[in-house]
Amino acid sequence: MASQPQASEVVELIQDVDLQLRNVHTQSLDISFNELASMVAEGELDISPDYQRLFLWTEGARSRFIESLLLEMPVPPIYVVEEDDGKKLLIDGLQRLSSYLHFRGMLDAPHLKPPVVQGQQLELQDCDIIKALNGKTYDDLGTALQIKLKRSFVRVEVVRKGSNPKFKYHMFKRLNTGGEALTHQQLRNCTIRLLDPNFNDFIINLADSNSDFKECISTISEVQWYGAYDKELVLRFFAFKNWRAQFRHDVADFLTEYMEAVSDPEHAEPFDYLREGQVFAKTFRILKLTLGDNSFSRANGNLTALVRAFGVYHYEAFTIGIQAVIDGINENDPEQIGKLTKLLTQIKLDPVFVGLTTGGGKNSPGPLNDRIAFVEKRLQVGL
Repeated sequence: MASQPQASEVVELIQDVDLQLRNVHTQSLDISFNELASMVAEGELDISPDYQRLFLWTEGARSRFIESLLLEMPVPPIYVVEEDDGKKLLIDGLQRLSSYLHFRGMLDAPHLKPPVVQGQQLELQDCDIIKALNGKTYDDLGTALQIKLKRSFVRVEVVRKGSNPKFKYHMFKRLNTGGEALTHQQLRNCTIRLLDPNFNDFIINLADSNSDFKECISTISEVQWYGAYDKELVLRFFAFKNWRAQFRHDVADFLTEYMEAVSDPEHAEPFDYLREGQVFAKTFRILKLTLGDNSFSRANGNLTALVRAFGVYHYEAFTIGIQAVIDGINENDPEQIGKLTKLLTQIKLDPVFVGLTTGGGKNSPGPLNDRIAFVEKRLQVGL
């Protein structure tokens, strides 16, 4: 039978709770969907692009939500964060609000299949209570039902701007971790900005603008692209380059913790944006000039050629391993680049390296350090 907590322990717990409560200031409001739509249109309510891409409800699900509003069914609260300029940032309620916007012809969602553009109204389908709604658009409802829909209210929980940034961040994580549409990196892209946006924006900019990086990772799948895996790879580069000693086992948690550390508004992990950007650019320039879209490919079964694909263990080994010699590489020296191309290919075809980068159980510090060290030593000797 579990022992009862001491009175002093209970007092400490109460004090801890009270202390954290001082970090948050909230306000509950009842706002109509029509007013929320106006706030979006006028830029008063922000749905960040990374978050907006997570809107994935089917047209049937969107339609049934509109049906629920017309039937005055209860709607879960929507959560927003108040920013310094008084504008609001949506942190939970994307599917519901976007469905309403689509029905009103106010949604721009080019990521959907088929894409949705502003001015295009949702045509209701799969409504299973009022089947007469199927095939109807907002313009078909008539004035009475349009007014009823516009006056549908929802509870909006506002985290006020005086709240601690870390509380806002953890609140978003708690609200959204159950959504199956979110990849780890999509969640990071949406949440880290609540701590400090600089590192997140830096990662996104590198992933979107560096053509050498894009070519080197061009073999990742469409699903991975959609899930922001390219951004995760940029983060993975900096995390393992700068914080590898902190890695224990779970890569997803490690990457999140590193991103949180660099973005901490109170005690940020040091990060020289100019220098780190230069190192990233040179790393992928060298890989593009040597192996190109085969940079992270694996050896074939006979160890005689490369199979065009993407291997994350190769990504870690080569992007981090090359750091040991990067200062001595001149990307403008064709002879050195040619020599490096042969050396990198030989490493990939080496049976020992193949063993270090295939099979299970490789996602832990020992195997990670082994494959990086293998590349480091071969490059140091070969160059």
